[in-house]
Amino acid sequence: MSYADLAASARGNIGPFCRACPVCDGRACAGVMPGPGDKGTGRVAERNWRAWQDLCVNMDTLHGPFSADARATVLGRELSLPVMVGPVGDVQRHYGDGYDTVSYNRCVLTAAAGEGTLAWTGDGLDAAIMEEACGLVGELGGAGVPTVKPWDEATLGEKLDQALAARPAAVAMDIDAAGLPFLRGQVPPAGAKSAAQVAEVAARCHDAGVPFVLKGVMTARAAERAADARVDAIVVSNHGGRVLDGTPATAAVLPGIVDAVGDRVEVLVDGGVRSGLDVLRALALGARACLVCRPFVVAAFGGGEDGVRAFIRELRSGLQDAMEMCGAATVGDVTRELLWG
Repeated sequence: MSYADLAASARGNIGPFCRACPVCDGRACAGVMPGPGDKGTGRVAERNWRAWQDLCVNMDTLHGPFSADARATVLGRELSLPVMVGPVGDVQRHYGDGYDTVSYNRCVLTAAAGEGTLAWTGDGLDAAIMEEACGLVGELGGAGVPTVKPWDEATLGEKLDQALAARPAAVAMDIDAAGLPFLRGQVPPAGAKSAAQVAEVAARCHDAGVPFVLKGVMTARAAERAADARVDAIVVSNHGGRVLDGTPATAAVLPGIVDAVGDRVEVLVDGGVRSGLDVLRALALGARACLVCRPFVVAAFGGGEDGVRAFIRELRSGLQDAMEMCGAATVGDVTRELLWG
């Protein structure tokens, strides 16, 4: 099953907001919230996707034959490819009744683990979302990354207890979720966090022997503050345009962020990554790995666990093909020299 096949199968089963487009480029759902779209003018999701397409790669097949090795070490774990399934907090709210959040998390967590990578789970106003996700991660021996919202101190403490009890591969916080319109003025409250508050969360995770990832970093200065707070990794992310209109594409800010923090933290990226070639582009700009989210929802609605596994294999195969055509035998060989211009 190709992604196009899975999208065709999902149509009629997903929605009403998601159209399960053959290419998930953000155009058909522009400005749609709730749903998979983005905020305001609805241009950021498409901008994310287009920025990867605008990066041309240097084809170089003047080398001996090899089979590209797509394995990557991320968050201390060897993955079969530098791609992880991104988190969705409330599947029914945004994608329809084909899955509730528990059944969706079970689908992607199991599929990702079976393909040698990790899925991230989301969070939401319903406390059961985090509780049940952490239970599933625990059942899989920690093969998952629970993602908590930037809640008030008491709520955050309770959620961290649940996440750390699962002994996960890492715990993440999508700090930019403070801007989600459906979290504004709600109970429990969510909001911005200072570097000192982030440092406290990171220290708590480290005390439990679990890496901590800060998701939603879009400037070099914020990346440096995150590194100073001793986070283990950051995700360059504008939340798919869902928290602030008018932001640049993640591909546009990624190189500057990588240059700013160097080897102090692992730099991950999301936003518009849709193919193995896009993954190569992200690696060439300095990312350690990518998160892909919305297409995996479509793959789940279109083919269940088998569909999710098929899309992971499609991404891995596409990455290996691009590596071989650009002369990169391993992901460590993917550098900015592979990009044209």
